[in-house]
Amino acid sequence: MTQFGDLTTEKGQQALNEFLASRSYIEGYTPSQSDVKTLAAFKSEPSGQFAHCCRWFKHIKSYSCEETKGFAASEAPKNEKPAADDDDDDDDDDEIDLFGDSDEEEETEEEKRIKEERVAKYNAKKEKKPALVPKSQVLIDVKPWDDETDMVEIERLVRTIVMDGLIWGKSQLVPLAFGIKKLQIQCVIEDDKVSTDTLQEEIVAFEDHVQSMDIAAFNKV
Repeated sequence: MTQFGDLTTEKGQQALNEFLASRSYIEGYTPSQSDVKTLAAFKSEPSGQFAHCCRWFKHIKSYSCEETKGFAASEAPKNEKPAADDDDDDDDDDEIDLFGDSDEEEETEEEKRIKEERVAKYNAKKEKKPALVPKSQVLIDVKPWDDETDMVEIERLVRTIVMDGLIWGKSQLVPLAFGIKKLQIQCVIEDDKVSTDTLQEEIVAFEDHVQSMDIAAFNKV
């Protein structure tokens, strides 16, 4: 049994399908041992009525045994607290009681000066922390015109698209029908710099090779 129930039944497959409707993987944004463990719970390919489940199943099953051994370990349970890091200066600063009561009734001038310096140092560190850049991981399906289209050339063309805030990732060929395969490729984009509409315009511009492009999965990083 898995967190989704018995995956040999439609009930379990439906639960997994709903979970994967807004996710690419069981945990995080790359394949992990959780995907391998969940895949092992299947006795056969999931029912075709569960599109997200089928897409994930084929994607994870496409990796070899050697490749799956390199997947990251599953995440620790959410209620586990991470071990303290003695070298993390920021955490130490967060725990300092800057305004604690003094054992003495009145502070000396030296104590006031030291406290003011510590407060200033603490605030300066907080201000220096970089702003969080919103990013998304996108899984793209690129479909060719027919089974004679050069898929290697399609991938080469797609990867020639260079934008500030765009990083291309892993890719694979996924069977469609009648011997035709589609290119499935991952990328990470900075939301403020790159839009999926722009990506689509750039990819379908290779009209001699590309018939269409679809977003198979979209997850915030």
